[in-house]
Amino acid sequence: MKLRRACCNTRLVMSDSNLPSAKLELFGEVLEELLDNRHKALVFSQFVDHLHIIRDYLDANKISYQYLDGSTPAKQRKIRVDKFQGGEGDVFLISLKAGGTGLNLTAADYVIHMDPWWNPAVEDQASDRAHRIGQQRPVTIYRLVTRGTIEEKIVELHHHKRDLADSLLEGSEVSGKMSTDELLRLMTQ
Repeated sequence: MKLRRACCNTRLVMSDSNLPSAKLELFGEVLEELLDNRHKALVFSQFVDHLHIIRDYLDANKISYQYLDGSTPAKQRKIRVDKFQGGEGDVFLISLKAGGTGLNLTAADYVIHMDPWWNPAVEDQASDRAHRIGQQRPVTIYRLVTRGTIEEKIVELHHHKRDLADSLLEGSEVSGKMSTDELLRLMTQ
């Protein structure tokens, strides 16, 4: 878990760290381009404290946003969703678990996943918040993954999980091709 958190921002594992976050810098560049072109974005992270760092960045750059995590009361949740859908906020910061179900956020046409989650179906479900009836524009999804880290391994595992699910649904024998040793090798490379 610490390796995954360090990929997002070193302050998530060493609170007094002054190391810059390449992921936050890239996020800032992507977001600036999106906002310059009048797009709105949903930004997901599974780490609430990572969302807090991003929120601080948005505040420092005077970028309007809405915020939702698992501790947001149901009444406030609805208010924030309605505000975003009504045009209040260019960005909606959402914890992955809080945003996985029950939200309709068609005001956004971009989705940014700040970190990969173990289960790709949960990420897809979160991305689907923008893919709803009423969406008038194509939706683009970015996944920010730190090269050469455990995050890359998680993404590789996502591909295998999808292939495995597809093979099971098709009734083919591909699902039996990955051994325990192969799975362990994937995680330790």
